[in-house]
Amino acid sequence: MTALLQSAPVMLPSVQGEGEWQPRVIGLDLSLTSTGVAGTDWAKALRPGMRRSHERMDWLCGQIRLGVHGADLVVVEGAAYAQGGQVGHHELAGLWWLVTQDLWRRRTPYAVANPHHRTIYATGRANPAQHLPRKERSRVAKGMVRSAAVDRYGVECEGPGRYDQADATILAAMGLDWLGYPTVTVPDTHRRALEAVRWPDLIPAAAN
Repeated sequence: MTALLQSAPVMLPSVQGEGEWQPRVIGLDLSLTSTGVAGTDWAKALRPGMRRSHERMDWLCGQIRLGVHGADLVVVEGAAYAQGGQVGHHELAGLWWLVTQDLWRRRTPYAVANPHHRTIYATGRANPAQHLPRKERSRVAKGMVRSAAVDRYGVECEGPGRYDQADATILAAMGLDWLGYPTVTVPDTHRRALEAVRWPDLIPAAAN
């Protein structure tokens, strides 16, 4: 899956003084049951409840559109291909394309980061719980990403959608860092994840 490529680069304004301007970057962790949406200092989980099929898609797309309104950049989590055979994959792929198509139509630049990129940026490793028994790795890794969102960025990720909120928080932080406006400094072991992300044709303000 590729990111939006525009005919000409989008120029973001340079910062004139500390605190005067910061791009609005939104992270999206798409899910049929709990989509994470996050900005610089907030995160929420969109949970459609008992909605199913087209009703669920319509509700999620409407809520996501509200969440990304006015964004300078959206960082969307891409597909986890190893999970392609799971129940709901077909519908989830449909949601991904509906959301990114809407971003493209509205000329909102978006980037695509896969789950490994997100985890590396948060923890420094793609599989940070590799030393643990296989059945525990995913749960512990999710907890480590959530800890990074809470401790490093100060975003409260609570409730049933806490891991989705945390994933979206890290994605938003990646976008801000790439644009030249990191909220905190992370080590190179984490920042290397930015090199593999499919970024749009957007010129970071820091390079102007």
